[in-house]
Amino acid sequence: MEHKANTPLTDQFGRVHNYLRISLTERCNLRCTYCMPAEGIVLRPKAHFMKTDEVLSIAETFVRLGVTKIRLTGGEPLVRNDAKAVMQGLSKLPVELAISSNGVLVDQFIDTFKTCGIQSINISLDSLQENTFNDITRRSDFQKIKSNIDLLIQEKFHVKLNAVIIKGVNDQEIIDFINFTKHQNIHYRFIEFMPFNGNRWDWSKGLGYAEMLQTIETAFPGQVIKLQDKKNDTSKAFQIKGYQGTFAIISTVTNPFCDTCNRLRLTADGKIKNCLFSSGETDLLTALREGNNIEQIIRESVWHKKSVRGGMTHFDDFSNTELNQQNRNMISIGG
Repeated sequence: MEHKANTPLTDQFGRVHNYLRISLTERCNLRCTYCMPAEGIVLRPKAHFMKTDEVLSIAETFVRLGVTKIRLTGGEPLVRNDAKAVMQGLSKLPVELAISSNGVLVDQFIDTFKTCGIQSINISLDSLQENTFNDITRRSDFQKIKSNIDLLIQEKFHVKLNAVIIKGVNDQEIIDFINFTKHQNIHYRFIEFMPFNGNRWDWSKGLGYAEMLQTIETAFPGQVIKLQDKKNDTSKAFQIKGYQGTFAIISTVTNPFCDTCNRLRLTADGKIKNCLFSSGETDLLTALREGNNIEQIIRESVWHKKSVRGGMTHFDDFSNTELNQQNRNMISIGG
């Protein structure tokens, strides 16, 4: 397929892609059960991963191709030694810059966020109960993370909290999560449990969009307000009448939002994934190191993006291990 210069990154279904999520590292200082396999992952030599200048060079190419928003992810992006340098470099590009973090280290980066124009910060907080949170993360950083969330709110950052909802683990906290938004401008998002290599996915542990909403409407009869979603939002947003904050449901499994998808992912080892669920990847880093022009490679990858969830068109496909276990584990994709 021949692509003209100066045209946006468009796939064969007409979707324009202007949002890039860059994973800075596969390493993390937490061990969340839905993200990292219990046995951990194989740690590879640094040479396998993008260096600072390579991250910036690839990002510059995407911006030339129409990307207007970049979100840094991991693993945990802030454990990378050159995280500040990467943020400073990216802040010089004409993009909206954001970051997703587990919150453990954000207090050390407040000034960097401000000087780099980062205003939107997503933090994973899968439980408001310390023991449950520590069980999920296999670590004991609950108080530190809660303190850092309070700090971000005080410093006027736009804070979204993410919780992967798993039956028997934290599903009984949905109402608590919503009440957490009552007196503060917090945006809590509930994510359906998704299958990735090594996370022992089983939909009997999952809670779908309809079930979550029914639980919420039962607890708040006549008080649930549906908010207007933006064109490319992955979540369906709501607010309880009189509450300062909001909540939303990300229904990747039961009610996908693929029709308006504008996202691409760049893994820490320099592979482009045109869909979170795609088992296929395109190696940009090797091409860059060999001195090749990566623009056409990017365009080809985007053009061949599947219409729905990396080819998993039906709900039953999630239970097909030949489909959902060919993908990476979540920590090596990037959140």
